[in-house]
Amino acid sequence: MQAIYQSEISGIPIEESLTNIFEADKFISDTTDFARQLATAAWQARDNSDKTIKQLSIDWPLDRISKVDRSILRLALYELNGTETPPSVVIDEALELAKKYSGEEAAKFINGILGASLRKA
Repeated sequence: MQAIYQSEISGIPIEESLTNIFEADKFISDTTDFARQLATAAWQARDNSDKTIKQLSIDWPLDRISKVDRSILRLALYELNGTETPPSVVIDEALELAKKYSGEEAAKFINGILGASLRKA
């Protein structure tokens, strides 16, 4: 989520964002490999994710959704549609990220979007 957010606000490529994050902290290689794959794929799928967000966030334009919340949604929507991670795990992780980096209201909003996305699928 942090790499997606960093690329969004700075305009730098996702690989550069990932390198910045991995240089700042020590991670085991399995973690960095998984994070790199997930963040890169979610970043590449952001147009599709944004379309879904626009469709499901009734009366809430995409540009009014905070970049943090949008980053969380992009990651979670990719994970729901592009991986075998159980939906309950994806949603729980997204809500924890929202509570940590955004706020309680954001968590409710994100939960609503992700739940609607699952019902639509």
